Amino acid sequence: MTINIGHIKYANCTPIFTALASHFDCSGYRFVDGVPAQLNAMLRSGAIDLSPSSSIEYAMAHEQYCLLPELSISAIGAVKSVFLFSRVPVEELDGCSIALSAESDTSVNLLKVLLSRKYGLQNSFERTSLPLAEALKLYPGLLLIGDSALKGAASGAGFHCYDLGELWHAFTGLPFVFALWIVRRDAAKAKHAGLAVLARDLIAAKKLAYGSYPEIAAGCPEREWIGEAELVDYWNTISYELTEAHLEGARCFFRHAFEMGLIPTVPELRFFG
Repeated sequence: MTINIGHIKYANCTPIFTALASHFDCSGYRFVDGVPAQLNAMLRSGAIDLSPSSSIEYAMAHEQYCLLPELSISAIGAVKSVFLFSRVPVEELDGCSIALSAESDTSVNLLKVLLSRKYGLQNSFERTSLPLAEALKLYPGLLLIGDSALKGAASGAGFHCYDLGELWHAFTGLPFVFALWIVRRDAAKAKHAGLAVLARDLIAAKKLAYGSYPEIAAGCPEREWIGEAELVDYWNTISYELTEAHLEGARCFFRHAFEMGLIPTVPELRFFG
C-alpha cells in the first residue's frame, strides 16, 4: 500500500529527505512536491497521507490529523529563511498594507501575531507572487519564506530585514515550530504498519543527517545558489526536534492565533501511534 508523502522542495527539508532516500527503502513511498500552502491543501483533501506541513494547518483541521513524534522544522531564535522585508523600520508599519508570500500559511499568521502582539500595530495584508524588489515598490513590507527568503536576505538589496524566528524568540523565549509532520488520521488507521516504519526511519534519517551536513551540501542542487558552507550553517540553525519546549512554543502560538481569531480553537496535540 503506497504512502503518499508531501515533499517541500525548500533547502530546509533537504537534509532529512536526502538521508531518508540514501539510507532507507523508499520503494513504498510516493513523494509529492509542493510549497507549504499547496501541500496543506493536498493534506486537507486527502491527496497525500502525510507531510512536513505548516503548524497552522494542524490547528485549522486538527480533528483530521495526528502528528509524528520527535520531528519538526523549527527555530530557537533566528531561522534565516522567514523574513519580513521592509522599506521602513517595523515600528513605522502601523496602518500599512503588508504583502504576503503566496507560498506560506504558518509564517503569514506568525507575522500577524508578531505585528499585533509584539509591536501593537494594526495592518492589512495582501497575497502576492511578485519578487522582492517589485513587491516593495507597491508595498512597504513583504513576507518571504523558504528559498526566496534566503535569496532575498543574501541579495544585499538594502531593505530592513527582520527574521521572524528571532522576533518570536525575543517575544516569548520559546522555539517557534514552523512545520510539524502531520498525518491524516484515516491514513494512520488504513496504513498504520507502513507509517510506523516511516516514522521510525524519519527519526533515524534526522540523526544521520545531523552528522552528514557537509556531504549532503556537496551533492544537493541548492549549493549552486547559496554555497556549501552557507548551507551547512543554515541547517545548523534549524531545529528538527520536537521537545517539550517546542510543543510549548506551538501551544503559545496557537493561543495567540486563537485569541486573534486566526484559528477556530486551540488544538490538542495528538500523536501517531
